[in-house]
Amino acid sequence: MPETTTCLTAESAATATAAATAVADTASYYRHLGGNRYASTIHAQGAWNAHEQHMAPVTGIMVHALEQFQPRTDMRLVRLSFDILGLIPAGEFSIETTLLRPGKTIELLQAELIADGRVAVRGTAWRLQRGDSSVVEAFEDKPLEPLDESVAWSGLNTWPGGFIKSIEGRTLPGHRKGHGRAWLRSPHTMLDGGEHSSALVRLLGLADSANGVAARILPEPGSFMFPNVDLSLHIYREPVGEWLGLDSTVTFAGDGVGLTSSVLHDEQGPFGRSEQILTLRPIPHNQ
Repeated sequence: MPETTTCLTAESAATATAAATAVADTASYYRHLGGNRYASTIHAQGAWNAHEQHMAPVTGIMVHALEQFQPRTDMRLVRLSFDILGLIPAGEFSIETTLLRPGKTIELLQAELIADGRVAVRGTAWRLQRGDSSVVEAFEDKPLEPLDESVAWSGLNTWPGGFIKSIEGRTLPGHRKGHGRAWLRSPHTMLDGGEHSSALVRLLGLADSANGVAARILPEPGSFMFPNVDLSLHIYREPVGEWLGLDSTVTFAGDGVGLTSSVLHDEQGPFGRSEQILTLRPIPHNQ
């Protein structure tokens, strides 16, 4: 739970590789152990604790499991809502996927990531029937500037952890604290052994990064930590490619609650939105 979340200290970072049960030169975020069982690698390591997984790759592997569950080519995933029920342990885990609401044109799926004998993340996903609505197609979200107008960004290095080290970031004009305008990409696959991942898996596997990309403050002793307890994604167009564009804003209320809101882009334009509710906690000076 967020109550047990602390910043990644130098001492805890020394145990990171062992906690992640991975060799540093692996090319994937997860190893597939067979069936619905997986193991995280160092690239999935979180930023707040050395022995936890970052929610970004967790989102990716859970979206992959949802895609693989009783797949229907006439439908696609459109709304994915994840509740983070506690610290997500590094290492081995399973994903249990079920059909909550069957239907001809609308289905509701559920996925649970189970580690150390408990559910760490629970996700639900609406799957809707495809149809030809091209005659009325329209988008209101403003597209980000293209990649060739972005510049290399080292600001992600503010954050510790294997996941942050695994991604490439580029920023756009107007990027600042509290308003992130960036492109992200990862060279790593979601799963080992060449197991295919869709563009939806690849890009949503980066979406939780928005909270750090648009951070209002640095996570340092005497300041505040601001982990999210959920991630809600609405996908109105199927994404393509490997680059995720984020146009993200962060709001901090005065009573310990915040919100990170993002418009999600691929290189063709906006394709969805994400929301992350935040819990603001003082970071002890001894961290």
